[in-house]
Amino acid sequence: MTRRAWVAFLLAVVIVGGGGWFGLSAAGVFDRAQPTAVSSTPRSTPPTTGVSQPSVRPRSSKPAQSKAPAVTTSPPRASAVRRYVFPVGGCRADASQSHHDYPASDIFAHVGCLFVAPVDGRVDEVTRVDSWNAKTNRGADRGGLSVSVVGADGVRYYGSHLSAIQPGIAPGVPVRAGQPLGRTGKTGSAQGTPPHLHFGISWPTAPNMWWVRRGAVAPQQFLNSWHDGGQLSPVALVAARHRAYGADHGCRSYC
Repeated sequence: MTRRAWVAFLLAVVIVGGGGWFGLSAAGVFDRAQPTAVSSTPRSTPPTTGVSQPSVRPRSSKPAQSKAPAVTTSPPRASAVRRYVFPVGGCRADASQSHHDYPASDIFAHVGCLFVAPVDGRVDEVTRVDSWNAKTNRGADRGGLSVSVVGADGVRYYGSHLSAIQPGIAPGVPVRAGQPLGRTGKTGSAQGTPPHLHFGISWPTAPNMWWVRRGAVAPQQFLNSWHDGGQLSPVALVAARHRAYGADHGCRSYC
């Protein structure tokens, strides 16, 4: 290699080492090629103060979008309002606003109208045989065919003088508000009166305590509410009356 060629070679080495790539053209002269690729994302410069700085994200060129509200998967809370219904369905019915000797209401309706559960609950006691006799007029027999229900609200509801009891209605069977329990009639001591449903409200007791079951709290205000679609509850009044009643020593009136 000639001296001139060596000089040209060494010069090329120095230029390459200085920070760029060069290519040899057809004319034997080094043309500047494309520089080494450099990332277009600028590197953040570390702070010199020794205090850490929060990283800053570049702003997006797209307009900000509001986030959709979070969707909860938890079930909705049960409503605290219980569903009460008027106990006679399918017919016109008129509830008496008073009752003889003890708290109750006679709901006058044609024979065969539905007696329905006034609230969700379970069947308490059922009497399918009419044992009433006018000569003895025993209190335990006056209701004739009857059904009582202990509601989910803890109150007992009683309907008597029925002409029939629905199939499958038996003690312990769960029922829903509005479910038919029987049909209005004239059994028991109602044989000599217009057909009606004797309706009583009380607290639950042991079986056959008919003097409480027949009615211990005046039901008129509740019947009037339910008849008009209201939801007036007897729970508080029944509890207060139960406390005032005291020890049970049997029938106290019209026995």
